[in-house]
Amino acid sequence: MHRQDPHGRLRESIAQLIQQESADTSLLEAIPKRWEKFADVALFQHDSFSEKGWSSINQANLWAAVANALKVERVGRVSEIVGEKREPTVEMVLGEDDWVIRRENGIDYGYNLTKCMFSAGNVNERRRMGEVAKQDEVVLDLYAGIGYYTLPILVHSQAEHVHCCEWNPNSVKALETNLRRNGVSDRCSVYVGDNRVTADNLRGIADRVILGLLPSAQRGYSVAMHSLSELGGILHIHGVAPAKNHSAWVGGVLDELRSIDTHRIINETAVIRVKSYAPHWDHLVLDVSVE
Repeated sequence: MHRQDPHGRLRESIAQLIQQESADTSLLEAIPKRWEKFADVALFQHDSFSEKGWSSINQANLWAAVANALKVERVGRVSEIVGEKREPTVEMVLGEDDWVIRRENGIDYGYNLTKCMFSAGNVNERRRMGEVAKQDEVVLDLYAGIGYYTLPILVHSQAEHVHCCEWNPNSVKALETNLRRNGVSDRCSVYVGDNRVTADNLRGIADRVILGLLPSAQRGYSVAMHSLSELGGILHIHGVAPAKNHSAWVGGVLDELRSIDTHRIINETAVIRVKSYAPHWDHLVLDVSVE
């Protein structure tokens, strides 16, 4: 193979396979143009290589050709995130081991990619959490997952302690592994189960609360407000808003927070667009000060 770019290598590898198996050359026009690569894994969308005609090619040879071209050992196809526990639908088409480690901003995130999600598009928000947390703060992460926002805080800030709530057992397993791997277990406590129950003993302890659940963390608003210390603190609320009308979502969140606690002063301090969530919809983070 003479072309060095991944798309060229993939096309050339598939072309050779098509020729070897006397398959339809029109399949060359159906080769995916996008995929995600990290560590020794390439992830394609669920409908990649699924059009009529690909089944005529030996599947083991197909995925071996893909892996060779992209210089990976494992290949998967990923579908949508589903269910309340935000679980991915990933099919491993080459390789059986689904444990992967992503290294990002000096942090190792390990997880089972068929059981836990990871959004590469949230990289700037993960980095920001490591920058905004202040020295000696106590942080509550209500939807901790594998440690998306907890790990940057523990690794890159001088926060005193992070309390993590998570109800997906697969995510909990990855979270605890990641805390150990990154050497920060001693500054973190993990609570397994619904945070509306597990965080009941954490009232009044937090200086900062992260509500990182999509499409809405609304069920955690009351938990977050009750968890803040008497002096107040900061909420980081994730959600999905119309791309052309962020203010409506922001206003609705603020109104609901003010209805939960009518005695505190609650104000927006920042609205961050993380990425596109779906056509005409954005993933936002609303920073709120509570006094």
